[in-house]
Amino acid sequence: MAPPDFSGVWELNLENSHLKGPVPRRIAVTIQHEGNSVHQLVLVVSASGDEQRNELTFQTTGIATPVVFGNHVGETSAHWQGSTLIVETRLTAGGRELHFRDHWSLSRDGTVLTMAHPDDDLAGQVSVLERAPTESSADG
Repeated sequence: MAPPDFSGVWELNLENSHLKGPVPRRIAVTIQHEGNSVHQLVLVVSASGDEQRNELTFQTTGIATPVVFGNHVGETSAHWQGSTLIVETRLTAGGRELHFRDHWSLSRDGTVLTMAHPDDDLAGQVSVLERAPTESSADG
């Protein structure tokens, strides 16, 4: 069985998600998933309307890729566990290392992307994203 293709534009369903930290007004994620390469653009709109964009490209082969989120540097690697993609990111922030292990899974009909953190620094967070109409994107 081929692994799922996470490509698409995804909008966070706030009602079905359980987030740690401040609840945003909106999160939109644009994913381009081709072969072993995943490019992710995330737009977060805070409750006050401030926008933050993060861009990340990584491989699904377990090879670590350097990443920068704002002033924080680290690395991301990803590997398959059945049809679930495990995306691990380690960042250094304020002298502390942060570890995120994000479990990506796609619904059978391909309309819901779940990003769960069962056992990392965001343990218990579950983001439920729904496939957006093609005219929406994390670009704006």
